[in-house]
Amino acid sequence: MLRKCAYYFPSGFDPGRGGPSGPLVFSAVALMRTSIYIDGFNLYYRAVRGTPFKWLDLKQVCERLLDPKHRIVAVNYYTAPVSGKRDPGQPVRQQTYLRALKAVIPELAVHQGHFLTHEISAPLARPLAGQPATVRILKTEEKGSDVNLAVHLLNDAWRDVYDCAVVVSNDSDLAESMRLVRLHHPGKVIGLIFPRQSGPGARHAHPSRELTRHAHFVKHLGKSVLAACQMPNQIPGTTIHKPPTW
Repeated sequence: MLRKCAYYFPSGFDPGRGGPSGPLVFSAVALMRTSIYIDGFNLYYRAVRGTPFKWLDLKQVCERLLDPKHRIVAVNYYTAPVSGKRDPGQPVRQQTYLRALKAVIPELAVHQGHFLTHEISAPLARPLAGQPATVRILKTEEKGSDVNLAVHLLNDAWRDVYDCAVVVSNDSDLAESMRLVRLHHPGKVIGLIFPRQSGPGARHAHPSRELTRHAHFVKHLGKSVLAACQMPNQIPGTTIHKPPTW
């Protein structure tokens, strides 16, 4: 199969005048088949929660951050159905968002994990004298998303689905899958887009060292890109609207 080609020139060169040593030699560079792997909850809690940017076009974000040589062939989004125990409208908003994404991104595949809630004992930070040092709490954990992402990243490399894989997360648990792709597929490129926390409550404004160690390139996703990559309030050709509380 033939792939589209594009021409790239060194910075400062004028293709019409050539280089300092004579005419510029043109070289065709095939566009890279690029697959995106998005850790939905990491993206939400690090960059989107508490902002007006929840109606996010995931493909547009990647197109804005990546070089023109990338041709996005797949957008994999990893999430889990949320519960409506605390907020009955939350599942409806999530499903509306997923429907909107599917309508605007034909390359999208949604991979769903699940939530697991169980009762555990947890130590009190400041127990009072004479009182128990632990309490029983309900702990809810999202299961499956990071494992699914890691497995698909590796499996798609073996299947030769992509020339470049871009991981959108700052979860260091994904580092081993990135390392194995680079070890067994040295011809493939691994990129990292890390959702950058900002504001007075931000603690982790830098990418994970474990992830950057195995990435060929790193991009950060900040508020300016989030603001520029919002979907229309009504998705064209559909009855899907942005939730009013977003």
